[in-house]
Amino acid sequence: MKTPNETNANTLPTTQQLERELYRVRFNSRYFQILRSTLYALIITAAVSVLVASLLLPVLQIYGESMRPTLNEGDIVVSIKKKEYQTGEIVGLYYSNRVLVKRIIAGEFDTVDIDEEGSVFINGNKLDEPYLSNPSFGENNDIKYPYQVPEDTYFVMGDNREVSVDSRSSSVGCISTGDIVGEIVFVVWPLSNFGSASR
Repeated sequence: MKTPNETNANTLPTTQQLERELYRVRFNSRYFQILRSTLYALIITAAVSVLVASLLLPVLQIYGESMRPTLNEGDIVVSIKKKEYQTGEIVGLYYSNRVLVKRIIAGEFDTVDIDEEGSVFINGNKLDEPYLSNPSFGENNDIKYPYQVPEDTYFVMGDNREVSVDSRSSSVGCISTGDIVGEIVFVVWPLSNFGSASR
């Protein structure tokens, strides 16, 4: 029969077992700390990415044909928010709960005139538009020319003038800076079209 001391000696863990158990506990503790830190870092990175994408560099997909041949339906583009925009820049803008993409043709107080062939004149000077494949007066053109752009607004037009609904239509009119999502700077998809949006 074993004495109480012998029974306790047989059931007590050895020093090696204690060290292994201590290592296991410490490893688990470190593992969960690393896992938690990594998870927090991923959440913060995702939140910052969403914030940057929505506030500074909005990503848009092109719908419709109004910007052909410069931008095509399905193109995914990156825009950049700015305080001021220049003529010639392509911008995304809010209109009737949608985002349209158009080119800024004229700024505040500029005088816009369009002849029957679709040639555009700004302040009496014919606008050089190498990005156009077919100038057109447009089907939705119902404003009176010459037209003066109101204060703090921009006159915008699509590059596919025949089908584009833009500032030539009184239903759209000129747009304010607050309506602009950002300047379209890059096409990122498809890769075959990757590059500057202004082309």
